[in-house]
Amino acid sequence: MLTLTDGAVQVIRTVTANPELPPETGIRIEPGVNGSDALRLSVAAAPEAGDQIVEEEGARVYLEPEVAQLLDDKTLDAQVDPQGEVEFTIAGGDAV
Repeated sequence: MLTLTDGAVQVIRTVTANPELPPETGIRIEPGVNGSDALRLSVAAAPEAGDQIVEEEGARVYLEPEVAQLLDDKTLDAQVDPQGEVEFTIAGGDAV
């Protein structure tokens, strides 16, 4: 199962902490557009049917089934650069 670093937990909790969002809001990871190898990441109000849910310290990640299999032995990390932009990275296992 995908694991989350402390950095990823903090960033996800910050991104989903808006009081106007539903309490189950998380980050959803799904396949890229048109067969791209890149993954798409977005804020989701709730998981979609079939999504694998990874939750750690209040940070929720919803994984599309195909992506869940791909990221099964990986670690999600996140950092905020000096300009305030968030960058998510995936490490571990084979390179993605």
